[in-house]
Amino acid sequence: MFRSIHMKLKIAIYFLLFSCIMSGQNLVLNPSFETYNRCPYQIGTFSSNVNYWNIPNLGTTDFFSTCSKRVGSNNYNGNQAPKDGKTYAGFYLFSPDDYREYIQGQLTQKLESGKKYSIKFFISLAENATHAVHNISILFTEDVLGFKKKSTEPKGSILTSKKSNYLTYKNISEKYIKPQKYTEKAYQIYDITLDEFYKDRVNWMEVSYEFTATGFERYFTIGNFQSNRNTKTLEILKTTKTKHQFSYYYIDEVSVESLEKNKIQEIEERPKDTRIKIDKIYTFKNVLFDFDKAELLEVSINELNSLYKHLKNNSNLNIEIYGHTDDVGLDKRNKELSLQRAKAVADYLISQGLKKSQVTSFGFGSSKPVASNQTEEGRQLNRRVEFKLTDN
Repeated sequence: MFRSIHMKLKIAIYFLLFSCIMSGQNLVLNPSFETYNRCPYQIGTFSSNVNYWNIPNLGTTDFFSTCSKRVGSNNYNGNQAPKDGKTYAGFYLFSPDDYREYIQGQLTQKLESGKKYSIKFFISLAENATHAVHNISILFTEDVLGFKKKSTEPKGSILTSKKSNYLTYKNISEKYIKPQKYTEKAYQIYDITLDEFYKDRVNWMEVSYEFTATGFERYFTIGNFQSNRNTKTLEILKTTKTKHQFSYYYIDEVSVESLEKNKIQEIEERPKDTRIKIDKIYTFKNVLFDFDKAELLEVSINELNSLYKHLKNNSNLNIEIYGHTDDVGLDKRNKELSLQRAKAVADYLISQGLKKSQVTSFGFGSSKPVASNQTEEGRQLNRRVEFKLTDN
């Protein structure tokens, strides 16, 4: 059986869109829960509402967003602004009768055996919680914890709720999870212990560690995998208003990142001393975006400025910009995101002085892959922005 490990980490940086030498790419899909189906109108909608996330047991993890007056920053367990953006989640790590809530996320790829990674997230204890916990755990699994796919389910599907295309294991319940009863495949659990307890009810606390991957890790679950009897707690709020003792935490900004550099294959090697050819499609090398967003990162500017100067000096040229994604996620969202990223490039060039009539942008989603989507290397090649110059 696997043993618990205590570690720490330092991480950050960007989700790279395509060809580059990278370190610190966040492998978590929808890491801050900002992509969701609708503004929450009641508590307990995390699994049914947040894309790429679910809950592995029969608990009712909460989803909060500032778009909601009922389920926003001021909610039934206290008042907490998001760490960043507009959304965050909330769950019980300790409560009567061993009731537990968890969040289960998906990585963009399986972790590589023998490589070092870091995991980080931010938590804040709810104001109305009576107790703080001493330990929080992360469970990495090969398959979706607590669920198994139906035989008709396509490969590479995103997480869905228990009411959708997954069958639950017969041992699933609302109580704390015993991993060996919730999955038939490999798993690894990491315990993160804080000597002073996770008791900050005002600020977001960073929880982080480093670990070495075994090579099966594709999904992960955050929560408390111990019974009440084995959970070390600290009483911090004595009140007659609350009938039960409980620990409830808000959570935001989850990341899993490699601590090692990895050179990714480049699609198109464009010689610097060669003139850009008309009607030939080129792939940008350093036009980058954060995960699931369409705002250009600062590192993109040099390459775009160079292209702008070329177009400015050749006013007879027009440019077409093409956005592409891999096939992970919903087709509608992929097409939307690819168009937004292509348009972000177009808007920048126009802001520098190009005429609107010279620039056209298109979004193809995952419909035009240049490599297989069955491997992470192939998906990285498929996540790209291209351009083509035409003579008017």
